[in-house]
Amino acid sequence: MAAVSFTSFFPVGRPFKSGVGLRPHAGGTHTSRTIMLAELSTLLSIEPQPSDRAEYAELIIQDNRLGKQTAATRRLSYTRLGELYALDPTVPLFRILRRLWRLDETSRPLLALLAGLARDPLLLATAPAVLQLRPGEDLQRGAVRSALLNTSGDRLSAAVLDKVLRNTASSWTQSGHLIGRTFKRRQQVIATPITVAFALWIACQAGFSDTEAFQSGWVNTLDLEQPHALRLAGEARRLRLLDMDIAEQVVTLDFARLDGTFWER
Repeated sequence: MAAVSFTSFFPVGRPFKSGVGLRPHAGGTHTSRTIMLAELSTLLSIEPQPSDRAEYAELIIQDNRLGKQTAATRRLSYTRLGELYALDPTVPLFRILRRLWRLDETSRPLLALLAGLARDPLLLATAPAVLQLRPGEDLQRGAVRSALLNTSGDRLSAAVLDKVLRNTASSWTQSGHLIGRTFKRRQQVIATPITVAFALWIACQAGFSDTEAFQSGWVNTLDLEQPHALRLAGEARRLRLLDMDIAEQVVTLDFARLDGTFWER
C-alpha cells in the first residue's frame, strides 16, 4: 500500500470542492467525541428521515431520540454530530452518506469513518499512524501523538491531547481498523462496493482526478490496492451507484447516479 499522509487525502495544489461538505481545516470534534457510530446509526434509522437540519435538532434535543440523560448532553451530541456529518440533506456529503447507509448495514462503520475523516482534521491526522500498520501490529501511541502535534501544534493542552488520543483510537476501533481494549492492534477491514463508491466520490471532491482517486488515501482507508478497488468499483457500477469507463489505463467516473434520486424509487 502506498505511503499515507495528509496529501494522500487532500493533494497539494488541488483545491477541494467547496460546498460539498469537506472540512479539512475545521475544528476538532475528537477533542470531546468519537465518530459516534451508535448515535449516528440510531439517528439514521428514524423514519421518515428529516428534511432539514432543524428537524434533526428537534429529534436530538427536544425528542431525545438518542436517549441522552441531560439537556446539555443532548445539545452537545447535536453539535458534535453536526460537525462530523453536517446533518443537512442539502450538503452532498451527508445526503450521499444517508442514501448509502440504507443499502448495506455492514458498510456503515466505514461510511461513518470516511465522512469523519473528511470533516475532522484531528481524526485525519491519525490516519497515517493507523493505516500504515500491518494486520496484527500494535498501534504506537507515540506515533499518533506526534502526528497530532504536527497538526495542532501547541493548540491542545496535554489533557486534551490525551483525550484526542483515546477518542481517535476509539473511532478507528468502531470502524474496524483496530481491535482490543487497552492495547490496540491493527486488523484489516472489508471494503464493499458501497464504501468504494463513497471513497471515490470524496477523493474526487478533494481534488484527485478520477484515475488518481484509486490510489488516494480515501481508497487506502478501505485497505484496498488499486486492482481490487477497480473490481469493487465495477461492482458499484453494476449496482447503479456510479458510472465508470476505462480506456488506456485512464479511468472516467460519473457520480450522477450516486447523488441522484432515481435509484431510491
